Amino acid sequence: MLQQRTLKTLTRAVGVGLHSGQRVELTLRPAQPDTGIVFRRVDLPEPIDIPVSAEAVTDTRLASTISSGSAKVHTVEHLMSACAGLGLDNLYVDITAEEVPILDGSSSSFVFLLQSAGIELQNAPRRFVRLLKPVEVREGEGDALKWARLAPYHGYKLRFEIDFDHRVVDSTGQRVEFDLGQGNYQRDIARARTFGFTKDVEMMRANGLALGAGMDNAIVMDDYRVLNSEGLRYDDEFVKHKILDAMGDLYLLGKPMLAAYGAFRSGHALNNKLLRALLAQRDAWEVVTFEDEKLAPPGFALPARAW
Repeated sequence: MLQQRTLKTLTRAVGVGLHSGQRVELTLRPAQPDTGIVFRRVDLPEPIDIPVSAEAVTDTRLASTISSGSAKVHTVEHLMSACAGLGLDNLYVDITAEEVPILDGSSSSFVFLLQSAGIELQNAPRRFVRLLKPVEVREGEGDALKWARLAPYHGYKLRFEIDFDHRVVDSTGQRVEFDLGQGNYQRDIARARTFGFTKDVEMMRANGLALGAGMDNAIVMDDYRVLNSEGLRYDDEFVKHKILDAMGDLYLLGKPMLAAYGAFRSGHALNNKLLRALLAQRDAWEVVTFEDEKLAPPGFALPARAW
């Protein structure tokens, strides 16, 4: 059968939160089958577990935040994207502050941490949410239009198109499609960093955001150029980071999907709205397992690829 996956051993990282600027320690630990991915605020007087789910998302301003009662964890999408890319089902994420460390602004450091700990197969079937019919959400009209949709597909692929009125972003690739069963997440997507504009920094920091941002963990642009001395990691790094974010946002469903995702100008808020619309339309999906690995989509039965 196609089996669930967790880590072989624990692994740790220390960094700062992108928006909070706080120092934070992260410990990734193995979990039993059917646990899912659970964030644990171990800095609180009584540790609080926050299992990932579409309904646990309570804030989507510039990041995805999950909550349980008053306990929150901000900016979970890059770590969740790495879990999606490696096919990890069960994991405890112990965290000593309210925001996941940004590390280098991409998912590559999380991929390295997870692979360093090792991926272990578990004696339980991997459960997928399989799309049975399309689900779409839309917002705005004309130049303000944005949308995201899921459609049936025997596998998992994502297509994203961006539309920024900025000379640097507009000079790079605006569209990208990535198929998890055929491509290589670590090589093709994981290294794409978050990005921002110097003109927005003052406003963001006045609102308590981007306090930990810098050129070591983000692509920074003025009106004319990329300010990072090393330039871009991919020719289409901006739109690839949107794919990276979408994979993390969608993995907050709590299970991997068999679906084709398409989006235009989407972000954390619309991605979560799409998940909630999917869950509300009960005839649009089913949960499936693969007792015979040969019946699984191409690539899904393979172990997580190394660098």
